[in-house]
Amino acid sequence: MGGSAFNGRALVPVLAEAGHDVTVCNRGRTKIDHPPGVDTLVADRTDHDQVRSVLAGTQWDCVLDMTAYHPEDVQVMVDLFDGNVGHYVFVSSTVTYATVDDQHPGPITESHPDERGPNQFEYGLDKLACEDLLFARHAETGFPATSVPLGMSFGPHNALPNREQRMFHRMATGRTILLPGDGSTATNVGHVHDQARAFEALMGVEASFGRRLNLTGDDPHTNESYIRTFADVVGVEPEIVAVPAELMDKLWDGEIRVTMPKGTGTSMDIRPTAAARDRVMPHVHKMPIASLTQRLQPSIHRWDVDCIFSVDAMKSATGWAPTHTFESLVEDTYRWWSTTDQSHVEHDYRFEDEILDLVRQG
Repeated sequence: MGGSAFNGRALVPVLAEAGHDVTVCNRGRTKIDHPPGVDTLVADRTDHDQVRSVLAGTQWDCVLDMTAYHPEDVQVMVDLFDGNVGHYVFVSSTVTYATVDDQHPGPITESHPDERGPNQFEYGLDKLACEDLLFARHAETGFPATSVPLGMSFGPHNALPNREQRMFHRMATGRTILLPGDGSTATNVGHVHDQARAFEALMGVEASFGRRLNLTGDDPHTNESYIRTFADVVGVEPEIVAVPAELMDKLWDGEIRVTMPKGTGTSMDIRPTAAARDRVMPHVHKMPIASLTQRLQPSIHRWDVDCIFSVDAMKSATGWAPTHTFESLVEDTYRWWSTTDQSHVEHDYRFEDEILDLVRQG
């Protein structure tokens, strides 16, 4: 389900090269040159009756669902495929997890607490609701479902320009780079091709049924190494200015506000409802601050708290392992970015200039 954007787009050729008979099901609006032999079904996930009509009576060895964002999306799949699928893989997100603390330290494994409180956005709550539905059906009928929370991902065709692409643009245009605090806060990211390989290895693994398996990279980096790796890859020596922890706290907590940046005009379509905005607005001031060095879900994970996810369970279940280091995935993504229109996307840096002025004023 999907196959035309980022993770799904990377997955299709990996499946085809492994010898699988592949069918993609999506709206058919984005023309993608899939490998020869890949079939296409056209259905809009927002039209559940259409999805039922197109997929009714079909049977599959495995369904990899990249585009289910609401429990209603998953309910349709369960109704159609309970008894008609060998394995159903639901793509979730690591935004579902709570932050680390003394009682629940990292790295974050699949047994780490979920975040279902007011700091969770609709996207995360609905991913959890999808998973709840799947695991309830697994317990009831043995429905062969696996949930795979994806971490932040690098690689070609990413539709989110305010993450790694923003840092490429900063470096390429000679901007001063802002380093949050002492730069020691750590996280990990994955490469979209490594993740496609993991999905291929996971298909049909019965030991994964009824389970959640994290999927990202296994080469954590700090904020400082993030900046210096990007600089090395782009081939520049930027001016790096540390933002003192006291100032970062005030920015994060909203005691000091900066200009909200204009949008870049591109994003990932997660089909939010009208009510989604209500959960976002109390945290919206954190979004630009979190983009200084690419932080996950700032409503949950504070700027100075590590956010590292374990992929040991995925490795154990499938025998898969990432091939990319942090440096190599930055290199690969930069090669793609620097030769596409994405490198010409304009970014609004007013808030960074305001923070830099605050630092220099002391």
